[in-house]
Amino acid sequence: MHELGELITAMVTPFNEGSQLDLESAHKIMDHLIGHGSDGILLSGTTGESPTLTYKEKLSLFSYAVKKFKNKTKIIAGTGTNDTSASIEMSKEAERIGVDALLLVVPYYNKPPQQGLYKHFEAIASSVKTPIILYNVPSRTSCNLDAQTCVRLSEIENIVGVKEASGDISQASSIARDTGDDFLIYSGNDCDTLPILSIGGYGVISVASHIIGNDIKKMINVFKQGDTVEASKIHNHLMELFEAIFISTNPIPLKKALNLMGLKVGDVRLPLMDMEEEKLEKFKKILTRYNILK
Repeated sequence: MHELGELITAMVTPFNEGSQLDLESAHKIMDHLIGHGSDGILLSGTTGESPTLTYKEKLSLFSYAVKKFKNKTKIIAGTGTNDTSASIEMSKEAERIGVDALLLVVPYYNKPPQQGLYKHFEAIASSVKTPIILYNVPSRTSCNLDAQTCVRLSEIENIVGVKEASGDISQASSIARDTGDDFLIYSGNDCDTLPILSIGGYGVISVASHIIGNDIKKMINVFKQGDTVEASKIHNHLMELFEAIFISTNPIPLKKALNLMGLKVGDVRLPLMDMEEEKLEKFKKILTRYNILK
């Protein structure tokens, strides 16, 4: 089994006041995540605003993280796009830089058939040796990676796992049933982490771990130690916060929370924009109840 960690944080991409990539702030955020339970850090995922990062910015972020943090945590690079050739090019570059794994999202907008999805991921996997995690998030891509297709892809040597963010526990269960024990099934939604662990999942690629990483890590640990009652208590306690982080489009609320905590990550890039005042006030009250804000 590839050891990529049970708690991977899908990290925000910090920007300065000019909306440019801020590597100094990225350093501080990575330090914070490592100190609060994260086993690995995913860069240029959905939470990292991958659609509005340039090719150059993505490679700069990967290079910086590998140079400064590879001996402290696992570095996963989001290199998938809806263009197979572009995904191959970026995956090769990320491999050259030295990342520990690649995250490949299901192609968005194109809406390919299942065999097209298989061929897309097969082509990328054959171009690199780095371990690959598939990323299924139909709410973003308008295209679901069916369980059967995922199982077929798991037979490719360097496709080692899936971030399952469909919200369909039955689908995740089918994947767990029909893949080998060494295939890593990650929850792609914080609220689904415990249910996915219960059907054989490995861990979570998390958003909430930016602010409650130690709690999520504890939930995973106690579940795997057999204390399902305590794990359920932690899960139920955290549910309101899991939901609140998505009170607006991710990562709008998360970036707001981090800025309020003093971890300066800047604003989101257009076409995303700041939270409406009514939602912000509700969000602040929830953060205060969880002692994230004083």
